Amino acid sequence: KMGNAESNTYQNHLSRFIPEEQADIDGVFDTLSGSSGTAGAKNGKAMKKTVTLTALQARKSIAYEPLPEQMTVRLYNGMKSIDLTGKSSAPNEQIAKEQFVIFMSNLLKGNADEKVTIIMRMISKTEGPVKGKQIQEFTEHLITSLVHVLNYRKELKGWNLENTRDYASGVKALASQLLSELKLADGKKPVGHQLLEATFDQSVIEDWVYRVPQISTFLSVVIRQGFQVLHSVSDQANDIVNLVPGCKGFKGRGLSSLFDIPSVIYINSHLPAEYQHKWRLLFSSRVHGESFSQLCAHIVNKGSCIMILKDSDGFIFGGFASRSWEVKPQFQGKVHFCDNKCFLFSVFPSLAVYTCTGYNDHYMYLNHGQQTMPNGLGMGGQHDYFGLWIDSDYGKGHSKAKPRCTTYNSPQLSAKEHFTLDAMEVWAVGDIPESAVMKSKSILDVDPEAQALLEMIGKPRQSEGLREPVEDDDDGN
Repeated sequence: KMGNAESNTYQNHLSRFIPEEQADIDGVFDTLSGSSGTAGAKNGKAMKKTVTLTALQARKSIAYEPLPEQMTVRLYNGMKSIDLTGKSSAPNEQIAKEQFVIFMSNLLKGNADEKVTIIMRMISKTEGPVKGKQIQEFTEHLITSLVHVLNYRKELKGWNLENTRDYASGVKALASQLLSELKLADGKKPVGHQLLEATFDQSVIEDWVYRVPQISTFLSVVIRQGFQVLHSVSDQANDIVNLVPGCKGFKGRGLSSLFDIPSVIYINSHLPAEYQHKWRLLFSSRVHGESFSQLCAHIVNKGSCIMILKDSDGFIFGGFASRSWEVKPQFQGKVHFCDNKCFLFSVFPSLAVYTCTGYNDHYMYLNHGQQTMPNGLGMGGQHDYFGLWIDSDYGKGHSKAKPRCTTYNSPQLSAKEHFTLDAMEVWAVGDIPESAVMKSKSILDVDPEAQALLEMIGKPRQSEGLREPVEDDDDGN
């Protein structure tokens, strides 16, 4: 009877996969167990085949190559944790076909409750509560494996490890951000050393996995891309579609972005869904020069965009503007309800996103060439006290927040309240709206402010430098 119960459990898990997916999983198991063919599920003898840690670690194995050693061991521990009570067909240190299928079923198709037992064993080989330090190590290994496997499978969509910041600090920053959502049984969120030394039981980890979707998404991508399973099935590929946005306008410029891969993934996840598929470089101080007029010329009327800055102390931070920047002597955001999707963020030394509080609508401000109002670019707060400010005297800025920015609830983002700008990038996100395309074509003809701007910087009105093509021909691959 016990055998029948186990068999029913196995069949229930197997039935979660459509035939194409079953064939994927059978093929990987057959490869790892040394079987030939892909008829494992139909062949009674193949059911007795097992997978060992050695097989998972084999460098020549097609399943292993893209996965770092530490994650391979964790995945093995997760598979081994699947309890097949009453089954004596597989020695304890080997993975039976049933365990392999149930592991894939729970992590790729299951809910938080089904995932958490396996994740607990991936965090620690021994049963019982786990330490915050162990969860930190698991999370860092998971993010490292994610970047590694996406790079190996050429799924970074135009980004690469050469044209971005070293991702080691990004891994630690993103892990720290995800861990900040861990709550103790009493609802408190421990921080710093207290978090690392705290003990968390399975119910707390389950709550964390449920509330922090990145853990499940990252695990799913690591498994599917690492083992090459289910990656071709459209409904299972949704995790990865907008995990990393396509990178446009960066190719061949010899630049290294202020973003690292983990921070791109994290910031992109906070954008409205319709903007998550593509980022296009509009402005880089390293390409277009350290000029406020150039900055304005490249970002005005270009649709929603992200700006990222690095100060002279190495702090990296920025903001997302949910609508086109316009030059005007007042805050933008009074009539457009979508503006409350704007946010400020920090990338280094910590990774965080700060969203609108509703306290006021001082989301965006861009002004130039005025005698009476401040000239510069700002987000949040108020005149002379912005959450983020770039002065029109390019190179100077401030981030004032005592104790927090009223608009975004952000802390001081720069190392010093008044900072010196080291580098800056602005990225358009999503597809450029038709209205922005039309404006970018006609703005120089109809907007007297833009014409005055050109005259100030000594460019003729027909300046080709300011009439850059709306879309470059970079394919993002």
